[in-house]
Amino acid sequence: MSTADVTRVGPSPTRRPFSYPLFAIAVIVYLAIIQGIGLLVQNLSDESDFDTTRGVFFGMIIPLGLALVFVYGLAAYLGRLRPVLRDDHPTQRWVWVVPIVFIVAIAVGINYGELADKGFLYVALLLIATQFVGWGEEGMFRGLGVTVLREHGLSEGRVALWSSIIFGAVHLTNVVGHGISALPQAIIVSLAGYFFYLVRLVSRGNVLNSVLHGLFDFSLLTGTAITASQTFYPGTLLPVLVYPLLAIILLVRRNRIEPAVVTA
Repeated sequence: MSTADVTRVGPSPTRRPFSYPLFAIAVIVYLAIIQGIGLLVQNLSDESDFDTTRGVFFGMIIPLGLALVFVYGLAAYLGRLRPVLRDDHPTQRWVWVVPIVFIVAIAVGINYGELADKGFLYVALLLIATQFVGWGEEGMFRGLGVTVLREHGLSEGRVALWSSIIFGAVHLTNVVGHGISALPQAIIVSLAGYFFYLVRLVSRGNVLNSVLHGLFDFSLLTGTAITASQTFYPGTLLPVLVYPLLAIILLVRRNRIEPAVVTA
């Protein structure tokens, strides 16, 4: 018997059924809340600029907060809060390099000078909003997504693959506003999804990956979307370089992520 067999998530009488179609519907509702409520609130408040405190509150805090409530409310209703928040699947300790690289990239990538000019309230709201993104997306895709894939008997390799592909695929909805540029973005997001999946495994839960996801988005926004000047912020390069760096490391050590099989 392998260690992977021992830790698999199986059906439980305390959990309500959660099929692939129901998961697809949940993802659609999650996206609809973010996109639909976001546009509605922005129009009603006449705020669409995330460079302002009001813009962050109406355009991010409200729709992302509602989406977050939906994700964890659904997890509770389905009886899946524990498997969403906890992960007992074993992994080797060297995989801690993934969150460590993210932490370094985040610390360097934040545009501290730009934030200093924004004021405390703006920075606090942007931090909260990006944490809503991190906890919402990780709860939906690395929480509910990983859980439903495991319950349907997929191997852990396929769980990692398909949860990451689904995560990237939903970002193809950005094609409406960004055109063909949404395709490479979806590919990059799929890769990011795999990294956050590994953070979930090595930290044995959905907390660290959620926090890092939010902080990573916060870092990117401070170096790109909220800059008042047109001057390029060089710190933004490090978060971007996280993807190829971790891709190379994981490609080399791809066969040493899970512990060696234990037979009995």
